[in-house]
Parts: sequence; C-alpha cells; structure tokens
Amino acid sequence: MPENVYQEVSRVVDEEVKNVYREVSRLVDEEVAKLMDRTNREVDRVVNRALGVTAPERFDTHHWQARLDELLATHRVPGAVLAVLADGEIHELASGVLHTGTGVEATTDSVFQIGSISKGYTAALAVLLADAGKLDLDAPVVDVLPGFAVADAEASRTVTPRQLLNHTSGLEGDYVNDTGRADDCLARYVEAARTVGMTNPPGATMSYSGTAYNILGRIIEVVTGRTWDEALKELLLAPLGLDRTMTLPEEVLRFRAAMGHMGDPGEDPVPTPRWNMLPRSAGPYGGISATAADVVRFARMFIDGGTAADGTRVLSPAAVAAMLDREVEVPDQWFLGAHWGLGWGLFEWDGARGFGHDGSTFGQLAYLRAIPEKGLAIALLTNGGAAAPKVFETLCRELTAEFAGVTMPAFGPPARPPVVNTAPFTGTYKREGFLMTITDRASDDGVLQLTYEGADGLAGTFDPLVWNLTPVSDSPSKTVFAGRRGVMDGWIPVVFYALGDGSRYVHFGVRATGRCGG
Repeated sequence: MPENVYQEVSRVVDEEVKNVYREVSRLVDEEVAKLMDRTNREVDRVVNRALGVTAPERFDTHHWQARLDELLATHRVPGAVLAVLADGEIHELASGVLHTGTGVEATTDSVFQIGSISKGYTAALAVLLADAGKLDLDAPVVDVLPGFAVADAEASRTVTPRQLLNHTSGLEGDYVNDTGRADDCLARYVEAARTVGMTNPPGATMSYSGTAYNILGRIIEVVTGRTWDEALKELLLAPLGLDRTMTLPEEVLRFRAAMGHMGDPGEDPVPTPRWNMLPRSAGPYGGISATAADVVRFARMFIDGGTAADGTRVLSPAAVAAMLDREVEVPDQWFLGAHWGLGWGLFEWDGARGFGHDGSTFGQLAYLRAIPEKGLAIALLTNGGAAAPKVFETLCRELTAEFAGVTMPAFGPPARPPVVNTAPFTGTYKREGFLMTITDRASDDGVLQLTYEGADGLAGTFDPLVWNLTPVSDSPSKTVFAGRRGVMDGWIPVVFYALGDGSRYVHFGVRATGRCGG
C-alpha cells in the first residue's frame, strides 16, 4: 500500500475511533448523571425520614386540586382521580362524582376501568416469564400454543411473542369475542381466533393489536398453569401491594366504582347503560380496574428498577430495561410516542425518555405517563366526557413542566400548512370491521376528509365519523396530517406512508390500514 494511502486510511480510522470514543463517553456520562440524580433524590428522602426532617413540600395540593376541579368543570367531565409520583411521594386527588345519576362523590380510593393500560401489566407478566427462562420471546407462538392459528398460514407459523408485545405481529387488532365467564375463556378466544385476518405482513410495520395481547394472555396461562387473572395477582399485584387493582366485576363491587358516561364535546355526558361492555376474555388487553394511586405504584416499579415500594424484587433490572427499550418506530410519532417497546409506548421530551399508555372503555378514559430519570409518574382516570383528553393534556403538560422541567409537545398543523399533493392519499382503506374513505373536500378546516365507518360484521353498528385533515409535514417517507371532527375537538395525527413493498397505508389511532388495491 502506498505510504500516502496508508497514512490517509490511518488518519480516517483514528478519527472514527475518536468519534466513537467521544460518543460512548458522552452516553456513559449521561447515564451516570441520571443514575446519580435518582440516587441522590432517594438518599435525601431516606435520610430526611430517618432524621425526622420534613423536606420542603413541592407538591402544592391546594393548587392542583383547584386545577383538577376547574378543568373537569370546563370540559364537562363528571369525575376523575389523579395520582402523581413526585419527589418520592405519591400524591392523590379526586374531583367530581362517580355517577351523575346518584351523585356519589369521587374519592381517591375510587376504582376506575383503566382499559388498554392493562396491556402494560400483561406485557410485564410475559417479560417476567421470559426473564425466568420459561418463555422464549423470539420463538414462534406455536411452540407454546401448538394449536394456534389465524387466517394467514404464514403468520400462524411465524408470529412470535415479541411481535405480539411490540405490535408488529400484523394481526387484526380489534377482535372481540365473548367466550363466557369460565376460566377457559381465553383458551376459547384463541381457538376462535382462527378467522382473524392481517392488517399487514408480520414485522412490516407497527399496528396496535388488542388481539395480540389476548393471545399473550393465553400464553401466560399455559406457561404458569394459572388463569391470566391468577397469574396477574400472584406474580405482580401481590408482590407490589396493589390491593385495589382487580380484573373481575365481583371484585370491583367491594369498592367505590366509577360509572362510565358518554356525550359529545360541549354536552353534559350521561351514564352508560352498562358498567362494562367488555367480556372476561378481554382481560389481558383491557380488563383491569384500579385506583389511580395503584396505577402509579405499578409504574413506579419501572422507575425503581423493578422493585416494589418495600424493596421486594418483582422484575429484574434487565427485564425493566427490555420493556423500555425502543423496539420499533411508530409511523404516528405523536399519539403516544415515537417508538414502542415491550408493552409501553415510548416518548422523549427535551431529552428525557418516558413511557406510558392510554386506556378507554365504554365511557371511561385513563392515562399514564412516566419519566423514570425524573422520578415522575402521572395517572389520570376519568369517567367520561368527550373532552377528557384535553383535561389530561393540560394537566400532564403542567405537571411535567413543574416536576420534570420538560415540555410536553403539542400536536397540530402549523400556522401556514404546507401545500401537499393530496391525490396519492385519496381512496378507500380497509381493515377487518372498519372502512376509511379519504376524499378531496377542501373546507375551512382541512384539505381532505376522512370518513370512518363499520364494515363487515360491524357495518351499520355506528354512525359514520368524519375528520377534516390539514397538512402538517410532507417527506419522501411519509406525509402527516392533523385531523379533527370539529373546533371543540383536539387534533389527532393521520399519517400516510408506504411499506417496503410499496403498498400504501394510513396510520390512524395507532393502527395501520392498507389502501384497497395497494
């Protein structure tokens, strides 16, 4: 090799090594700083308690109670409970009523349905079993459930628990089947899921799937030899001391329970005709009820590296890290976070990483956000009102600014939306049970219109819903619109993109839906 070429190669290699060293050093310094910050806060708390010293109270209970009361009244939400972990302590607030028909007051020990936040608990069970060597997350599901099958033969052979956890299985996400109240309800659900179709090929994109989590629930049953409900109690709830977290209606009856309410924005919502519309078989993806404080206690386990408040080891540090690792990028990076891990949506605000999930049942909406390095967790449980998301967004933005020093990003169109060629996005998009039609219909509130309605067995079961879409950004990989039904509603992301094979998709409500005809 000529001397000048050798010198140049040597120089480039040296520079690359230095760059790698600097980057590794920077990352190590950041992680050490985060660890030291958490450690110092915990040491201060323990020492102050041991010495009988009362630390200055940063959480102004009067202020946040007044704020919660004000927001519920403004947005016509009947009742809510709020729990905040800050500075090592859990603060609890309640406002409004549990049922507008009875006037029963909401209290901090009231139980609400947490909906899809339940998926975080099911994910923790699966990862706990994997960490113990009892479940291989990367082996096909059929290795654990030999009879497992869906409509697609290839997916039946190849889908893995990891893909179920991070929502890349491609399984249609909204398969609901009431298989009864008996302990075999999940076994019967999985057996009946043979007709479930695909939104996309496994691993091709992220598409939220409740169906996947019910299959995980059955896997947990087979591996543990217990029902999902029993495994949840024995492996998570009992060690964590979550005695106001439950899965069955007869357990909820022991406590003050919230009734769901329904109504359009700007209207006073009315009680739902039934307390819960979900069958027992929906447990793993949405069947947990709890107090807000118990939800925060569960989140705290991830903040504290896998331990309960009394020091009991529940998850290993490696299991916690695995659940919070960025497994897949989400096309819609605003709804909950830019990435998904094993069970949690993952976000990053001002350099601080966090995790969370939303939940909704018939007339109840629940929210969880946590920023481990800041020692902050927020859970808001509400019993209805179409504007409940605005209550959460306001409280979360203010609480994270106050106790984590970060800014929760807002989503919406810019003051001057970009000019976008809308022709590639118009057409019909369909997944099992749902149909979306995108049309060019410029209005004062957008350039496209999205009509969402039931299809197949759900055809005609609800009135079509319409969103007006305004451009947010346009790039070769995806085009983002902000949609809302009316001026009283918040903006939600609607993302158009293509898979690796060129097929066109829209990501809406964290679900991928393919365009008819590709």
